[in-house]
Amino acid sequence: MAILQPPAGRKDFRIAIVCALPLEADAITLLFDHFWDEQGDLYGRADGDANTYITGRIGEHNTVLALLPNIGNINAAIATTSLRWSYTGLKLAILVGICGGVPRIADFDMLLGDVVVSKTIIQYDYGRQYPGHFAVKNTVEDSLGRPNNDVRSLLAVFETELMRERLQAEASKHLESLQKAAKKKRRRANYQYPGAKEDKLFSPTYTHRHQEWCSVCADDPDIFCEASSKVTCAEAKCDVNNLILRERSADLVQGSGEAFSPEIFIGRIGSGNLIMKSGEDRDRIAVANNLIAFEMEGAGAWDEGRCIVVKGISDYADSHKNEAWQDFAAATAASVTKAILGRYMSHDGDRNLTKNGIARSPFQSLLRLTCRQIKDNRMDASLRVIHLEMELGSIRVM
Repeated sequence: MAILQPPAGRKDFRIAIVCALPLEADAITLLFDHFWDEQGDLYGRADGDANTYITGRIGEHNTVLALLPNIGNINAAIATTSLRWSYTGLKLAILVGICGGVPRIADFDMLLGDVVVSKTIIQYDYGRQYPGHFAVKNTVEDSLGRPNNDVRSLLAVFETELMRERLQAEASKHLESLQKAAKKKRRRANYQYPGAKEDKLFSPTYTHRHQEWCSVCADDPDIFCEASSKVTCAEAKCDVNNLILRERSADLVQGSGEAFSPEIFIGRIGSGNLIMKSGEDRDRIAVANNLIAFEMEGAGAWDEGRCIVVKGISDYADSHKNEAWQDFAAATAASVTKAILGRYMSHDGDRNLTKNGIARSPFQSLLRLTCRQIKDNRMDASLRVIHLEMELGSIRVM
C-alpha cells in the first residue's frame, strides 16, 4: 500500500501560496488534499522570518501557505522575502485572493466571480507628479520585470482557447468540491453563487450615496459620504435606472439552468496601496495602462519573488463595492489556483509521487511489482524462491 510521506525539509517545497486576508486563506485551504502540520509544525522557519505557515499538499505539489499580517504591497514584499529565506526550493509562488475588476475587457463582459491571472503587474500609483498631470512609471526601466521562462511558458499555454477552456472546466469542478467541503465542515462563509440579479454594475459617473435623509449627501454632491460606504446599494436606495445592462449578465438572469462557471482573464493587473473605489478613476487608469483588475499586494510579491497573481472579482472597483461577493470570489480564485497547479509540470527531480499524489519510494514500487508477479504466478520457476536484499533503498531478486 502506498505510504504518504511528508517532505524531508523546507527545501523540498516547490509551491507557495500567499493570501492577504483570512477569508482568502479559508477558501484555498478547503482545496488542500493533505496537511502536513495537523499534529503541529514540522518545518519551522529561518531566523528573522516572522511569517506563520500552513504546510500541505495540493495535487502532487508540496505547498506552503503564508497569510500576510496586513494588506498592502509593503507587507507583501516583506512576507514574500521572508518566505523565500525559509523555503529556498520554491519554484512558483501564487498570490491568491480577491480584487476589483474592470467591467469590460475588449468585447467581453467581466462579471463578479470571474477570475483574473496576472501576465504582468504595474504599480499604478507609483510615478511622477507633474503640474496637473500624474505619470505612472511604466517604462522598461521602471517596470517590475517579467516572470521567469517557466512562468511565461505556463501563462502562454493558458492563453490558448483550448487550455483556457480546460482550465475553466477543471476550476468549475474544484469549485463544486470546495462548496461541498465547506458545507460538510459547517464553515461560516457562504461560498454559493449569490446570483446574477445581485451582480450590479452602475454607471461610472453614478456615485454610491444616500438618496434620503443624509445632510452630507444632500448638501454637496461632489463630497463622498463615508457613512454611505458602510451600507448596501439597497439600503442607500441607489437608483436602478443608473444600472448598466450587459448581455452576459442578462443571459444568466434569464437562466439556462446551468451553474455559474467563472471566466478566466489573463492580462496586466494594477497594484497599488490605495483601495480603488471610483468608477471614473478605474476606467481612466485602466484604459491608460491596459489593466484588467485592481488589487493591493501584487507589486510587493512580484518584485520580490516573481509570482502569479490569481484573484476573484468581488467588486467593480467603484463606490458601490461591498462585501457580499467576497467569499464566492475567494472560492473561485482558489478553484482556478488548484486548476493551474494541476497543469503545472514538476521537474524530474521532484516527481517522487504517484499519479494520485501519494509519495512512494523506488523500493516500495519495486516491492509491489515483485509481490504482484509472485501472486499472479507469472515469474519463472527458478525465481519463485526469492531473497529480498535491501541495499541503499534498492531490492534485488535472487
